[in-house]
Amino acid sequence: MPNVPPDRWPTPRSRRRRGTTSSDRYDDGRYDDGRYDDGRYDDGRYDDGRYDDDRPLSDDGPVLSRPVHEPWHDGPDGPAGYGAPREERRWSRFRGRDRRRPDPVRPDRDERRPRVDRPSRGRRTLTRRMAKVLAVGFVVQALVMVSLRWVDPPTTAFMAANPAGAIQQSVPVEHVSRNFLAAVIAHEDAELPHRSGAVTWEALWDRGQAHLAGEEDPSGSTIPQQVAKNLFLNQEMSAWRKALEAGLAAELAFVVDDRRMLELYVNHAQFGPTLYGVCTASWYYFDTPPQELPVEQAVQLVGLLPSPGHVQRAPGGGLDFDVADGKGWLSRSHVVNAQNRVPRHIERLGFQPVEDAGITGLASEQPASADDCSTRPDAVAELIAAEGTG
Repeated sequence: MPNVPPDRWPTPRSRRRRGTTSSDRYDDGRYDDGRYDDGRYDDGRYDDGRYDDDRPLSDDGPVLSRPVHEPWHDGPDGPAGYGAPREERRWSRFRGRDRRRPDPVRPDRDERRPRVDRPSRGRRTLTRRMAKVLAVGFVVQALVMVSLRWVDPPTTAFMAANPAGAIQQSVPVEHVSRNFLAAVIAHEDAELPHRSGAVTWEALWDRGQAHLAGEEDPSGSTIPQQVAKNLFLNQEMSAWRKALEAGLAAELAFVVDDRRMLELYVNHAQFGPTLYGVCTASWYYFDTPPQELPVEQAVQLVGLLPSPGHVQRAPGGGLDFDVADGKGWLSRSHVVNAQNRVPRHIERLGFQPVEDAGITGLASEQPASADDCSTRPDAVAELIAAEGTG
């Protein structure tokens, strides 16, 4: 190693032996073989007196080949290795913690924090999805209710559930005979123009008590309830369906006024096995447009509303209760009941209830329009031809 001072030579490392010092390791005769005493380095270049202090050799200086380890340790069973004793090394990992603990093991999760029962991820996901579905359903229902103020529904729940099909055509309520409108109010819901909301709670309570007791309904459904039932529900007579009907009717009455409510009713009520609305019923039974119905024919159509499935057109026009199912007597009894009550009601009040509902003037005074049902609907003509009752 030419031109390298001796103090920068790499220090030979060897395993330390017990009972020896750093100076003794180099004085054991192993290196006294004369290989390093050949005079090549005894040229006086390094004899400047800096190294003549007779200090013993030490390996405390920097080592270039490997890092300096801590002193060798003896364990209870002999040499243990470099570094601190095993117990001290283990405790050094937990410096700053409670050293009185005999075994510094990480505490269990249940000991560090009380366990809280939380719903599983799948249950939370299902709950969120159900909440979203309910929110979407509520929004859609609200939009449908509001749209009924202007839009005639193309079909209803009752029409869709009819296995024989449905024939229906809407007509503006202004083009419907005031005789028929007065008969509807008198027969179905005399309080419609004067009641706030769909029902009165007293009447609803009385109906609920009668249903639970198995007695006859004392008052019957109001027109808003019947509209809600026709549009959204079915003919099931359960308490749950009645409660849902009352809720939908209250919501519908909140967004729809009496005039529109009456219009929705007369256009979607059932008047025969497959007939819905006054437009088709007046043409089917009496060959007459709805704006020209006299009191007698109007009362007969209103009498069909409680039981419209057991009647057919008589040859040449009119009502025929001799039907195949043998239940024509049921529909006939409701018609007779209407004939006994409604005409007296119309004679006493006239068209005042119709005007109170927001419909003024007469049907004959309205200008003609494309949807006034002044001509027989094609579906009605085909049905009469198929039955051979023209």
